[in-house]
Amino acid sequence: MPIHPVILSGGIGSRLWPLSREAYPKQFLDVAAGGRTLVQQTLERLVDLPGLAAPMVVCNQAHRFLVAEQLRDSPLGTARILLEPVGRNTAPAVAVAALQALQTSDDAILAVFPADHLVAQPAHLREAVTQAIEAAHAGGLVTFGVVPHRPETGYGYIEAGETVGGGPARAVRQFVEKPDAETARAYLDSGRFYWNSGMFVMRASAYLQALRTHAPAILEACEAAVAGAEQDMDFVRLDAAAFERCPAESIDYAVMEPTDAAVTLALDAGWSDLGSWATLMEAAERDAAGNALMGDVLTRDSHNNYVRAESRLVATVGLEDHVVVETADSVLVAPRGQVHAVKDIVEQLRADGRSEALEHREVHRPWGSYEGLVRAARFQVKRIIVHPGSRLSLQMHHHRAEHWVVVQGTARVTRGDEEFLLGEDQSTYIPLGTVHRLENPGMIPLELVEVQSGSYLGEDDIVRIEDRYGR
Repeated sequence: MPIHPVILSGGIGSRLWPLSREAYPKQFLDVAAGGRTLVQQTLERLVDLPGLAAPMVVCNQAHRFLVAEQLRDSPLGTARILLEPVGRNTAPAVAVAALQALQTSDDAILAVFPADHLVAQPAHLREAVTQAIEAAHAGGLVTFGVVPHRPETGYGYIEAGETVGGGPARAVRQFVEKPDAETARAYLDSGRFYWNSGMFVMRASAYLQALRTHAPAILEACEAAVAGAEQDMDFVRLDAAAFERCPAESIDYAVMEPTDAAVTLALDAGWSDLGSWATLMEAAERDAAGNALMGDVLTRDSHNNYVRAESRLVATVGLEDHVVVETADSVLVAPRGQVHAVKDIVEQLRADGRSEALEHREVHRPWGSYEGLVRAARFQVKRIIVHPGSRLSLQMHHHRAEHWVVVQGTARVTRGDEEFLLGEDQSTYIPLGTVHRLENPGMIPLELVEVQSGSYLGEDDIVRIEDRYGR
């Protein structure tokens, strides 16, 4: 019975702004400074489980190349990437993965994990997954209940009932929303309540049958979306019209709460959903003053702070119980007890049409990245990195000209009817309205400085004539 890892990667992580942005959210970042991104860690912690099939990742279309790039060397093999045309929450995401899994095996088991969680002790998680697979064999829809170590008001809870099937699994008595502090203390003292982890193990067929019983509209829309799906390079594009008709519902509300088959297994593996700067600080190492410091940081007489510097020196004096996060274009300063309100800042940025809600100064593309260095009324300067073997679209601009200077590597340039190579310290000029393309034919990253000049410098002034990435 093959085990299909299913990674849910649809979130945007707005509570971790300014590090997490809509176009480059937390699951694609090394937020815990462990050397690997969260989505990479999510798959890598499963490596030693037997019987694993190739993983499936469910994500929105805008993140498809980020997923493909980060999982290119996955130890679990080439991932199948399912693209949601719109977000519809977790119940439909798991449904399309289940339908895909059943195309390869009638007895497929799904092991479902959000892409943005932290597990400090992966061996304990693998042990729990092995136990969950046994419970799933018996027909259970298994969710992991994290053993609570404090009265937490930021998580939902699961109340466990009697054991089922003679193993460690226990029936789910109820799911409970985030409690107040007094209730959370009572839950901790009772020993019956666990944090709701949002991780599941179940037979694909059992999950779809539960949807048929409790949320048939979701199943119907997902079946149509998968039936009309198209293969596009490494991606499976779900039928947009069908998926847009799907109700937006979490797996808890759609299936786990109404079903009689829900069971839970206790998990004590150093789990955190990294849902806010407060929870990220809980998971971080601290110095003797209680500070969690990352990057180029100096402190004097400062205690119990989370200070993160991404692009420059950050210094604190006499600061206590605060979160300070610096990026190239934004700085967040907030008392630790009020970091939940960061999402309100993000909503204000969106309302004001500001790019800081969407992108970092360094913007990632399937061919590499670019970073804005200087911008004025009629010119801007960018640093561009092109991966080996990658190329930008064949394109032209109505309102700007461009001057390229190669700093490292070799560039193959298409300019009108010409094609030529540029080496380090060489440059070229792309007149306004000229069809052009930039390509890296070499074995090392191509780095160049681009100077744009013209009456309009927006990214929407791109007319793509040919693009290998289907944009």
